[in-house]
Amino acid sequence: MKENRSKNIRSEFQVTYEYDVFFTKELFSLENILLSEFFQSKKTDKMKKKVLVVIDQGLFNFHNKILESIPQYFQSNVESVQLIEDLIILPGGETSKNDSNGWELVVSAINQYGIDRHSYLMVIGGGAILDMVGYAAAVAHRGIRLIRIPTTVLSQNDSGVGVKNSINYFGKKNFLGTFAPPVAVFNDSSFLVSLEDRDWRSGMAEAVKVSLIKNKVFFEWMESHVSELTHRDLTTMEHLVYECARLHMEHIQNGDPFEFGSSRPLDFGHWFAHKLEYLANFSIRHGEAVAIGMALDSIYSYLSGFLQESELNRILNLLRDLGFQFNHPVLLKNGKENLELALKEFQEHLGGKLTLLMLEGIGFPKEVYTIHLSLLESAYDRLVGWK
Repeated sequence: MKENRSKNIRSEFQVTYEYDVFFTKELFSLENILLSEFFQSKKTDKMKKKVLVVIDQGLFNFHNKILESIPQYFQSNVESVQLIEDLIILPGGETSKNDSNGWELVVSAINQYGIDRHSYLMVIGGGAILDMVGYAAAVAHRGIRLIRIPTTVLSQNDSGVGVKNSINYFGKKNFLGTFAPPVAVFNDSSFLVSLEDRDWRSGMAEAVKVSLIKNKVFFEWMESHVSELTHRDLTTMEHLVYECARLHMEHIQNGDPFEFGSSRPLDFGHWFAHKLEYLANFSIRHGEAVAIGMALDSIYSYLSGFLQESELNRILNLLRDLGFQFNHPVLLKNGKENLELALKEFQEHLGGKLTLLMLEGIGFPKEVYTIHLSLLESAYDRLVGWK
């Protein structure tokens, strides 16, 4: 008779994460004591913690005085931490996630300057470089304190306020990554002024996304403020960023922040967007790709009988009125034949069964577990032909 001779010890514990997202202007102005107060609030002993700063090259091109203002700020306002004088400037954009040289440089600097688990790695830039530096912070010493200072609409209202970090690998979006919350996020709206029109617009796609799956009132607010948003009214954009970030963080707090399940509501419209970015060799912005992905899924929702035609038209019209286009050359060239592959890669990235979010209405998401390819192809045809 067989008997079970094994033993086991089960461990179960919980870890509480807490961080603030601050909204401000001119963060490194000597008159702004927000950052100084943050460091003072984290002081635990007489030893000074170190701060290593990484700056997005694209941001530096418009704000080159930042190399002077950051040291001046720390010298005048911050006594509780020691700034590493060598401020690192690296290329931003998706290049920072595709090229491992930047990641290796950050890890090398962590080693060179003795940045330990009680020190800080501060990254200033767009969502891609925040992802890459965040990944370096998460794996070096098994976790260094990360401070994010997002400088684009997309990073301030979405990626920069979340808990994910990653780099691209094997030709796949976010193949290597971690779930590692920052210790703080500082959204400085003054950085938004220097954005190119494409980057100003691109971040609004994530605001449309979160409104479609969570808050119809926010969607209607965007419909009524299209003119201000497209004409780059900063006060209106500040509200959009704040509300989108609030809804995003509310989901993280009350949902599945480390994505143990198969459902990823915040990735509505993303399954095809990720593939589209690669097909376009990243000539398309992430937000532009997400807008196309949301339009495709909205049309699919309508063809599936979930979404009313009037609501579909409102969604497509808002995206169009904000300046998004659905006729990118890569769509016409080879997008359609990559639909099935995009679904497969997205499911592989999630793990488990295929779970996608569609819409039953504006603000009312619906999970689906099967995609009818012929219906998806029909949605694709309608998308590229929509005017």
